[in-house]
Amino acid sequence: MDYECLDIENIVGFDWDDGNLLKNEIKHGIKWQEIEEVFFNEPLVLVKDCKHSSSKEKRCLALGTIDNRELLSVIFTIRYDKIRVVSARAMSKKERKFYEENTKF
Repeated sequence: MDYECLDIENIVGFDWDDGNLLKNEIKHGIKWQEIEEVFFNEPLVLVKDCKHSSSKEKRCLALGTIDNRELLSVIFTIRYDKIRVVSARAMSKKERKFYEENTKF
C-alpha cells in the first residue's frame, strides 16, 4: 500500500506533544482523548488527503464518531508507528454525507 496512514493495524499509540495536545480543544472544543476515540469506534472511514500531503509526509482523513456519537473529522499522519493528529473538528455537511454513504452495511 502506497499510503501508510490508511493501514493503521500496527499502530501502537498516538504522538502528542505540547504543540498539538491542546490546539484542537482551544480551536474546536475537542479534547485529545475524544480525538483518540475516533480510531477505536466503528464505523471508521479513512481517506487519502492528497491535497495536503507532501513527498515527506502523507496525510489522511479519518471520519468517525466519539463515544457520545458526535461525528468528527481528523486529519492525521503516521510517524514511525504512531498516529500524529494534525487537526480535528466536527464533520462538515459534505463529510457527513460522504461518511454516511460509505458506512451503510
